[in-house]
Amino acid sequence: MPNTIQVCDKCKHMKMKTIMPKLKKIAPDATINVGCKSYCGPCTRSAFIFINGRYVTGKDEDQAIEKAKKYVK
Repeated sequence: MPNTIQVCDKCKHMKMKTIMPKLKKIAPDATINVGCKSYCGPCTRSAFIFINGRYVTGKDEDQAIEKAKKYVK
């Protein structure tokens, strides 16, 4: 079963230009969806990644990616 990753392009703590290659590196087979996830409250406070049904947050995109690695199938 492939990984499913969702990120918000409106998040102030991540830049799509830098996070997309990092996500493809940790999960090359993943389906990555970019767009608003209606997670605006927490999104204003920290970076987040929705991976395989779980929200993972971090103070920046690198910390969020480190936490997301354990949910990659």
